[in-house]
Amino acid sequence: MTTSPTEELPTAVRVGLRIRLDNSFSSGPLDGAWWPQSRDLQDEAADLIDHFPHPVGRISRLLFSRPDWDSVPGEPSVRKIRAARGIVKVGSFPSDDTHLIVLSMATGDRLRLLVVPHDTAPERAEKIMAQAADDRNTFRPAQLLGLDGHDQSQIGEQIWDNDGGAS
Repeated sequence: MTTSPTEELPTAVRVGLRIRLDNSFSSGPLDGAWWPQSRDLQDEAADLIDHFPHPVGRISRLLFSRPDWDSVPGEPSVRKIRAARGIVKVGSFPSDDTHLIVLSMATGDRLRLLVVPHDTAPERAEKIMAQAADDRNTFRPAQLLGLDGHDQSQIGEQIWDNDGGAS
């Protein structure tokens, strides 16, 4: 398909932020789940930052799991995400395969959210998100997603450096 210079390419229609949070944070291995709409870290993290529920607070930093994303701005070391609410420092660990995004809130709280793959069937995604946000949940991210592999779920409890993460 060819387009003329004046013809616009169709853009993907975005839906509201797909997030489920556990109301009693820190009661299990997860504090909820987030179901992004693509694998583009810049777009999805900006959406998360801009539309995160106000009663919970403002995101001041985030730590992401690299295998969940196709486009990671500034590879090999991502340092910030530009959002309407401002710039947020980000980081990751090179071998992190936890399927988590760890949010540091302006209040100092830290939330660990399961990242549900964007192409997950809606019914399955809703089920996974509900279970991740259930304060009785004891399953780790890989178990909820039905993935095999070693458990790195404690990685979100580590502290990354002031520059936003490891390179």
